[in-house]
Amino acid sequence: MIDPARGRRHEREQGAVTDLAEQMTRGGHGSRTERTTEVIALFAERASAGEHLGTKVELQRRCGVAKSTFNEALRILQARGVITVRSGPGGGVFAAAPNPLVRLGNSLLSLDAAAADVADAIRIRDALDPLLVDDALEHCSPRDISEMRTTLSTMRRAANDDRPTDFIRANWALHAAIARVSPSTLLRSIYLSLLEVIESHTMAVQPTTEHSLPEYVTERLLLHEELVDAIAAGDRTRAQQLINQHRIASTRPDMPH
Repeated sequence: MIDPARGRRHEREQGAVTDLAEQMTRGGHGSRTERTTEVIALFAERASAGEHLGTKVELQRRCGVAKSTFNEALRILQARGVITVRSGPGGGVFAAAPNPLVRLGNSLLSLDAAAADVADAIRIRDALDPLLVDDALEHCSPRDISEMRTTLSTMRRAANDDRPTDFIRANWALHAAIARVSPSTLLRSIYLSLLEVIESHTMAVQPTTEHSLPEYVTERLLLHEELVDAIAAGDRTRAQQLINQHRIASTRPDMPH
């Protein structure tokens, strides 16, 4: 006898896959492997821990992708702790029970190029900056400061050569260097993941109508030079003033962050 609840769940999941498969066929953000990964991750998120999502053949067919693409998506999801794959009779793809940190990581990894996602990533990143600057003031070493100054040199060369996109990528590298000083694995991981989201969806840097791009780049370079100087000197008051200026400047529309 067929379990009615199981049948309804199967129909619901099959409908969800069909909709997402149609989205992948029409195109969209990310590669087919990335979109397939999102499809299966959605199943696992909605399922109970240990629930059978389907056989590999069934899910591949319903996702409408090549075997190599599907297997790569499964590999990624297994590495993230989202699913388990069992072979033999009764095998297939099963929802795992990831811990809260894994779920957080998967949420960050699933952000797409939608303007709202990127804007949220920037806003949250800016909110975390003061915490990371505090940690840098407490824990940075001469080697850390040297790495920050090397990145500043890259920013300076990009500014002098009128390469604004290279400048902002070096700017992010500086923030990553500051973040890596933090002894907090959770804070560091969240911040670096947010930087990856922002960087991966930034194609170019455009000026606002109120500020020329060279003027803005020069201001940002000076602010970050002073910030690194304050961290090196252990000047907490000045460092926090500068990171607050950084947050305010980041609210300007259409400018690099």
